[in-house]
Amino acid sequence: MGDLLLGALALMLVFEGLMPFLSPRGWRSMFERAMAMTDGQIRFIGLVSIVIGLVLLTLWR
Repeated sequence: MGDLLLGALALMLVFEGLMPFLSPRGWRSMFERAMAMTDGQIRFIGLVSIVIGLVLLTLWR
């Protein structure tokens, strides 16, 4: 179980690093748009991400 969690964390870091590496200007623009969002909008995006992740984990299992 620990190896799986470590692998998932490593993969997340790879995906998180792709956008700033491949398109720093686009990443900066996306970050500026995110800064203009309300707390509710950011929470909704977080909730949607959690739900999608849980669905993918359920399908993978």
